[in-house]
Amino acid sequence: MENYQVPPYKIKMVEPIKLITKSQRINRLKEAGYNPFRLKSEDVFIDLLTDSGTGAMSHFQWGALMQGDEAYAGSRSFYRLEKVVKDITGYKYVIPAHQGRGAEQVVLPLLIKEGMTVISNIHFDTTRAHVELAGGRAVDCACKECFDLENYHPFKGNFDLDKLKTVIKEKGKENIAAIIMTITNNSAGGQPVSLENMRAVNHIARENHIPIVIDGARYAENSFYIKQREKGYENKSIRAIALETFALADIFLMSSKKDGLVNIGGLIAIKDNLEIFQKAQVRVIPMEGFPTYGGLSGRDMDALAIGLQEALDEDYLRYRIDEIRYLGDLLKAGGVPIQYPTGGHAVFVDCGAIVPHIPFDEFPAQAVCNELYIEGGIRGVEIGSLLLGRDPDTHENLKADKEFLRLTIPRRTYTYDHLRYVAETMIKVYKRRHKIKGLKFTYESPILRHFTAKFEPIE
Repeated sequence: MENYQVPPYKIKMVEPIKLITKSQRINRLKEAGYNPFRLKSEDVFIDLLTDSGTGAMSHFQWGALMQGDEAYAGSRSFYRLEKVVKDITGYKYVIPAHQGRGAEQVVLPLLIKEGMTVISNIHFDTTRAHVELAGGRAVDCACKECFDLENYHPFKGNFDLDKLKTVIKEKGKENIAAIIMTITNNSAGGQPVSLENMRAVNHIARENHIPIVIDGARYAENSFYIKQREKGYENKSIRAIALETFALADIFLMSSKKDGLVNIGGLIAIKDNLEIFQKAQVRVIPMEGFPTYGGLSGRDMDALAIGLQEALDEDYLRYRIDEIRYLGDLLKAGGVPIQYPTGGHAVFVDCGAIVPHIPFDEFPAQAVCNELYIEGGIRGVEIGSLLLGRDPDTHENLKADKEFLRLTIPRRTYTYDHLRYVAETMIKVYKRRHKIKGLKFTYESPILRHFTAKFEPIE
């Protein structure tokens, strides 16, 4: 019998999905400009594009929707959400946003002046874009273990502390706008960051008077890994570990569509800096909405208040993490190279190793992603040189350290049987990998190009 966890819930509602024919899939992909983002969801059988807002809510959350207070200002729903966020983070000030990028567009320009540097373990796509839109430059300081895909390391999401110190010294501490701790580290393969590493980053930041921002879309998953892997935390609760995590930063930005277990929502939480909070309030009004709703309805905030607490449940997290492990194990057994160990929300397939004949600027992971859709109607997403974009100064294509295809698992949505089908399909693609061709642009947007670009195969 295979080793897997029993789900800590039962399914109460189902949504039908349909696998269209292979010839239809080929036509749909061509119509979409060979970009899975442009596919219609009705043409996708299993959708692993993202875990952002794609999960299933609990019956408690659906019940909470009925209690939403839709007052424009000072709604009861906001104060229920505010209390939960304060309890989890220990922070003094809370502002909702419509999603993570809404939180970023409000806060990051408050920290960044033209030409300043923002350092992260790895910036994800919208964070990098908002840094650059604010006139800053994003620099990544991922630990070297992050790119050693085959060998086990418990915390591949960590900062390279020596590189962090070097960047601060070279740029000058007065020119560092912020340090962003991305937990879990998405572009590294959903890999966790240890509290030991976060404490070291905090020490470096405090010595140099640099604010720390937590990009915490998946902070609960990160806390679970700390409990499982970091010495001294095995007997601590997930909530206690999360609280210790937040104590090491100044600002918390969250896409609540991940570990908030909702379909829409974001958060800004500020530890105790009244000036930043007041400035954020000023910016949130024209960009998101009044500070006590920030782009969300009252019912959205009530569902989020419940979801934030459910995401800290250890039984849920154990099952959640095991789903990812299960898919990764099947792929490894089939010879498919992946980031090992698997991370908290996705399996990252090493497409640079699968199709080494495709150059980075012909987007190998995008090419494999397309083949996965053609083979079995599965939509994944490229996390590589396409996502990384172009150098802001030279406009040359940037080369990612790894060309990943991310198979992202929505929360409480798919079963182990779905994941077995995904593995079997990916293995079929892997076996014909030598026939896969690269891609060239037919349309490229200047910002966040991977969302809307169009391609054609290179013959």
